[in-house]
Amino acid sequence: MLLIVMFFVLPLVNMFLSSFTDSEGFTLNQYKTVLFNSYILQGFKNSITLSAVSALVALVVSLFAVYAMMRFTDPVKERILVMINLTSNFSGIPLAFAFIVLLGNSGLFTLLFEKWNIDALASFSLYSWSGLLLIYIYFQLPLSLMLLYPIYYGIQQQWKEAAALLGANTVQFWMKIGIPVMLPGIVGTFSVLFANAMGAYASAYALTGSDYNLAAIRIGTLLSGDIFAQPELASAIAVLLGATMISAMVLSEWSIKKTRRNL
Repeated sequence: MLLIVMFFVLPLVNMFLSSFTDSEGFTLNQYKTVLFNSYILQGFKNSITLSAVSALVALVVSLFAVYAMMRFTDPVKERILVMINLTSNFSGIPLAFAFIVLLGNSGLFTLLFEKWNIDALASFSLYSWSGLLLIYIYFQLPLSLMLLYPIYYGIQQQWKEAAALLGANTVQFWMKIGIPVMLPGIVGTFSVLFANAMGAYASAYALTGSDYNLAAIRIGTLLSGDIFAQPELASAIAVLLGATMISAMVLSEWSIKKTRRNL
């Protein structure tokens, strides 16, 4: 509890109070600046789009990947889960550096494809939207796999046998029974992935610096300040960023409850 208070509650309260203050005391100017500054709003739009797309892609890929995992024996599953756990810890600056080494302007695959006259990476730039999306999907996948893996255990073998006896094929079973039963967990997983991507900072900053406009990068830029720092404005952006993430979680919880009620 002491750790939670010191490293979560107190910084959160301080950030919230700081967003309503300036040199003259209480003010709403920080929020007015955020809501009427097109550049900051563009950062929120980019963050929401990047988070939603990366979460959706990772979720779809993970659904098929976990379905394939369930067909292996238990020892093989355990080995795969160990690899997923190791991969989930590979993020932030090391992840960005690894992608730069492989797919940067002088990266291994970039130079190799160029030598072989393969145009697969000719129009690809790691330091653009597509590069950021690729990195986000990469660090979203292990988390998505870990969250979806237990959900498949909710699908009982007896249901498949009963559906088969009633004449349902595999596709019909998953469309009518499997996916509807798993839907609350899928929605919950998407919300966690979305929140995870919205708060990501290190990988994006290490890859693009402040060249690409994201809400998290704007917060870091305002705190460090090339000319002068604006921690109060950074706090206001952080509060609104947190509100966006909480709204997504609340919407997800409402969707989960509604889906379970319909089931």
